[in-house]
Amino acid sequence: MKKRIMTGLLACYLSLSLALPGFAAGSIPAQEEVAQVITALGIMAGDAGGDLRLSRTVTRAEFITMAVKASPKGDQVGEASTSPYPDVPYTHWAAGFVEAGVAAGLISGYSDGTFRPASSITLAEGATIALGLLGYSAEDYSGAYPSPQMALYHSLSLDKGLTAQAASAPLTRHDAMYLFYNLLSAKNKEGQPYLTTLGYSLNAAGEVDLVALVNGEMNGPLVASGDWHSAIPFPLSGVTVTRDGKASTLAAIQTNDVIYWNQTMRALWVSSDRAVGVIQALTPSAASPESVQIAGRTYPIESASAAYALSDLGQYGVGDTVTLLLGRTGGVAAVTAPSAAQTERCGVVVRTERGSYDDGHGGSYTADTVTILSTDGSTYSYPWTANYLEAGDPVGINIGSDGKVTLKRLSSPALSGKVSADGLKLGTHTIAPDAEILDAAGGNAVKIFPSRLAGMELTSGKVAYYSLNGSGEIDRMVLNNATGDAYRYGVLTHMESLGEGLYASYSYEYDVGGTSYSIPSTSTRYPVQAGPILVDGEPADPDRILSLTSVKADKISGGKLVSDSRQYRLADEVIVYERRDRDYFLSTLDRVQELGLSLTGWYDRAENQGGRIRVIVAQ
Repeated sequence: MKKRIMTGLLACYLSLSLALPGFAAGSIPAQEEVAQVITALGIMAGDAGGDLRLSRTVTRAEFITMAVKASPKGDQVGEASTSPYPDVPYTHWAAGFVEAGVAAGLISGYSDGTFRPASSITLAEGATIALGLLGYSAEDYSGAYPSPQMALYHSLSLDKGLTAQAASAPLTRHDAMYLFYNLLSAKNKEGQPYLTTLGYSLNAAGEVDLVALVNGEMNGPLVASGDWHSAIPFPLSGVTVTRDGKASTLAAIQTNDVIYWNQTMRALWVSSDRAVGVIQALTPSAASPESVQIAGRTYPIESASAAYALSDLGQYGVGDTVTLLLGRTGGVAAVTAPSAAQTERCGVVVRTERGSYDDGHGGSYTADTVTILSTDGSTYSYPWTANYLEAGDPVGINIGSDGKVTLKRLSSPALSGKVSADGLKLGTHTIAPDAEILDAAGGNAVKIFPSRLAGMELTSGKVAYYSLNGSGEIDRMVLNNATGDAYRYGVLTHMESLGEGLYASYSYEYDVGGTSYSIPSTSTRYPVQAGPILVDGEPADPDRILSLTSVKADKISGGKLVSDSRQYRLADEVIVYERRDRDYFLSTLDRVQELGLSLTGWYDRAENQGGRIRVIVAQ
């Protein structure tokens, strides 16, 4: 089957279910999962409303059409040039597929010279056709039909999920759907999974990956403008629309949205993401650009039209202000003038420095640069006079219709209070479920979700900035070291002091997440001792190093450490070390538990202040 993928950059998440689990012995995959795979591959299609009508009996013409579509070149079958059978004239809707199925040896007519396209297909006939796709033919069977065919059908587990049991029983569309699904994981006569003949492979767990499969059968990108509906090759009534990862509607699609589609699934996936700014670089060259840099971020180019627009043959180049229309995976699907969008972001300054920029004429210039982690989770860098902005400052980013960037330090009324158990209220304020939240500390910042704040007490000064949406809900927040997640954590392996009094100096050796650091000589005496630590600032040149507090683990289960009936939550990025003598080795929680080692957890602060078990030491 030809893969209709428009770019190798299409990957990542879908808003459907994700990977199909491999079959355990006797297990039957869920009908929804099976339907998504079979429709994504184009083997079956629903009616105008997307209904697969799975209870209907399948005719011989319908089944051989499905079988041919499930073959490696099934999407290349055209109309029949002649009438393959008297009762299948060349004008018959399935004539081309009947002709292709007979030519491939998958099916034949009856002894009276007819094909009987409207007759129901039996289980034995359908199983024999599926076995034909796997490479088996008449010489592989011994004994009277259909006994050997049915025996092989069962031994290859092609029967999972089918309701038809007797060889002579008619197949329903439900049965046909499961038969073709089972076929994908079955090994062909050469011992290879049938799915590989369609241009796909199983993942490392031996599972059919629905994400990769749908991406491979996805068409696009298409930019919504003018009469874009006519460019989609099927009626749009009843289609499923997913916009920016959420269920949506056709009416919600706006001009300059980027659209992808799968016809047999009757589904559209839409991205409204975009980036506005000055083009800083085109790589590897303007003659043949593969990526473009704006605001310090590099975006891969995913369409031929975008590559042309940004090349030296197109209308945009280094130094021009543009709007990049971004596809599902963040690649550039199209380029427009900056008047097409006006953008406002907010975030936190993570560093200020001098940066070098391409002047668009073969040279470069340097300028103060502010790097900002936006509440959308992305990092942006802008040339800017940085003398009044410092790391940790909440900052607003306004990009006007002319592409001009304005940065300003943000402030808001004081806000404090307890966060509800579901993470959706802070004091009297409601937090939007999709609120964008950053927590900044020590020149670093991390994106967190509302659930991370559940049950916490946010005291005065912990909320550096917040804004409200049209419904009065908190939609963006910049926090000041509310959770401790922005710090780095590790273990101090060695420290030494030399001299006394004014002449004292200290040296430190430590590991942060598997990377070793050392401070050979400093006059700073950090309040630490050998063991797990918190590092404030860049690990190579920290502002502070602090010791963590230990708690002996009775057991660890469900993301919690239990000690004397008290529970401590583990950090999402908990670091695990094995200690052997005086040495520490980076490990995993699964490994140390399997080895039955004694575990000690180390936490940074009380849980209602965001504290978590940050480090686990096993010995």
